Amino acid sequence: MTEHRYGLGDRGPAVAEIRTKLVQLGILPTAAETVGHVDAPFDETVDQAVRQFQQQRGLTANGVVDAETYRVLDEARWRLGDRLLSYTAGHLLTGDDVATLQRRLMELGFEVDRVDGMYGPSTEHAVREFQHSVGAPVDGTCGPATFKALARLSPIVTGGRADALRESERIHRSGPRLPGKVVVIDPGHGGADLGCSANGLSEAEIAFDLACRIEGRLEATGVRVYLSRGRDSSPDEAARARFANETDADLVVSLHVDEHPNPHASGVATYYYGTAGHEDDIPSTLGERFAGLVQREIVARTDLRDCHTHAKTWDLLRYTRMPAVRIELGYVTNPSDAARIADPGFRDVVAEAIVVAVQRVYLPPEMDAPTGVLQLGELIR
Repeated sequence: MTEHRYGLGDRGPAVAEIRTKLVQLGILPTAAETVGHVDAPFDETVDQAVRQFQQQRGLTANGVVDAETYRVLDEARWRLGDRLLSYTAGHLLTGDDVATLQRRLMELGFEVDRVDGMYGPSTEHAVREFQHSVGAPVDGTCGPATFKALARLSPIVTGGRADALRESERIHRSGPRLPGKVVVIDPGHGGADLGCSANGLSEAEIAFDLACRIEGRLEATGVRVYLSRGRDSSPDEAARARFANETDADLVVSLHVDEHPNPHASGVATYYYGTAGHEDDIPSTLGERFAGLVQREIVARTDLRDCHTHAKTWDLLRYTRMPAVRIELGYVTNPSDAARIADPGFRDVVAEAIVVAVQRVYLPPEMDAPTGVLQLGELIR
């Protein structure tokens, strides 16, 4: 099921299952004659429901149910209390019930890295601390006794987000200097997967070339830099995220370009972890700030159209433990954008903009510089 892609015109058991999940979530109206039927169609109504779900969950709203969309659809069915929650290394439980648990623990003042719907070590540690505080058995498993204790307690954190304060404190403690920091640069696609291709450009080659330019500049500032792939390899996003986690990186920068059937589509956009539009959205605070710095530096130093920053839940953004951003540097299908992207001098300008944004993440307000002013030479003195 999850190895395939389903869209308009498809039929069969998998489409029937997709329809059933959408009905259960209240996104698709109940239609007794089609829901659950093995020949149920993936029609316009389903297409719109899938797009709505993708938009709510920070996915690419294209109406296509691929492996990522199906996984998130499946996770959305769980409610807190439906099942026991516990941590197993290598087999993390995921779902909306885990996200609700994380949000509840965060409201009560317990430290959870972020609300990502994955029952990892940080969530287990927070559960153990909560269990200890209420006198429940401290086993790291969220079962009936823990659910009841959570239900009867009121939030104690008000007027701000404890996770945001902790992130700010970690940045403050790490100091403003770049030497010793670790950054993973992720060139999108690679190998046989060329990504977007138009006007003589391929996304994989652009991303790798730009990654090498950023790598050289960051290393000159004393940063340890790792590339998530070689020139001829193409790991999936989950593998790239695992690599970043294994390096214990401070930041991750993923590089892409975009395409569109309309050749007038143009501009640069930067993405961070979050589900903007979802009622319970709790984005990565530092990721959002980093994305804003990257976006503003690129826009200030180039003439690319500003397509702003946006919250998404793509695998690389979700699975990395550190702040990560994804940059879509123009449209190869737009002649003007393509001409700029093809220019080595332009790529140098973008590389410097990204390096400056990395530095600005760590600068306190009194040491920061206005957007577009800080130069690479000032970082390597």
